[in-house]
Amino acid sequence: MRYGDKIAVISPSGPLRELDNFQQGLEIWRSHGYQIEFIDGWDGIDGYLSASDCKRRDALAQAWQDPQIKAIACSRGGYGTMRLLEDFSWPKGISKWLIGFSDITGLIWSLQTKGISSIHGPVLTTLSLEPDWSIKRLFALLEGSSVQVLMGKGWGNGKAKGKLIVGNLTVATALLGTEHQPDFAGVILGFEDVGESPYRIDRMLTQWRLTGALTGIKGIVLGRFSQSSSDYQAVEKVLRDRLGNLPIPIVSDLPFGHDGVNAALKVGSIVELDGDLGQLREIC
Repeated sequence: MRYGDKIAVISPSGPLRELDNFQQGLEIWRSHGYQIEFIDGWDGIDGYLSASDCKRRDALAQAWQDPQIKAIACSRGGYGTMRLLEDFSWPKGISKWLIGFSDITGLIWSLQTKGISSIHGPVLTTLSLEPDWSIKRLFALLEGSSVQVLMGKGWGNGKAKGKLIVGNLTVATALLGTEHQPDFAGVILGFEDVGESPYRIDRMLTQWRLTGALTGIKGIVLGRFSQSSSDYQAVEKVLRDRLGNLPIPIVSDLPFGHDGVNAALKVGSIVELDGDLGQLREIC
């Protein structure tokens, strides 16, 4: 992307509520030289969704197919993107950035099945809450510049290289076995989540083990698991119990996810993971 490009604003999940933060997020995009186009329905409300499936699907298709739009910035997450994937196919020959996280995982992972990279990063209602370095990282990824190494807590097992596929654990688990599940062979897999009790995290990770979806992955990165009903020590115990015996490098406590710094990550990029030093480095 470059100065003056047009981005589209859509609400593919829940209704927009955090209006002040939303406006501040728009101003950050404008301050970087981008034009904003609002797609019909971005400010709608239909219960826990921003609009009907049909209207949200049409808004996504409109933004995706408009050749003047170079990126799509989601207003917020919530719930609803998986419903959009019913009776929907990504038009062939089109590639552009989609930016979001949490429930937006549904769209990000579906695009990855088509070989299209996206940005797992702040939505418009959370962008203004990011520190300067995180905001700079987002625009560096969009504009093709290099980004700094992210540091977390290494669990050992050396280094690995692979394609980065990261998203919300709950949404990702719900995609298992569907046509919108990416190919995990040779992948560095990443998860974050919010509001999930340790036993629910246990159940989801056990499902990943039982389905064999973790077979063939090269490494795992873990972001923030916030707002759990238990303290983080209980969550970390579950993560180590369900993942710690895998013979691959794992790095936890990386700065992405809800309720804190949400460093942008390019889904589909090639990364190097160092499980000894606790580093995640983008290669290309």
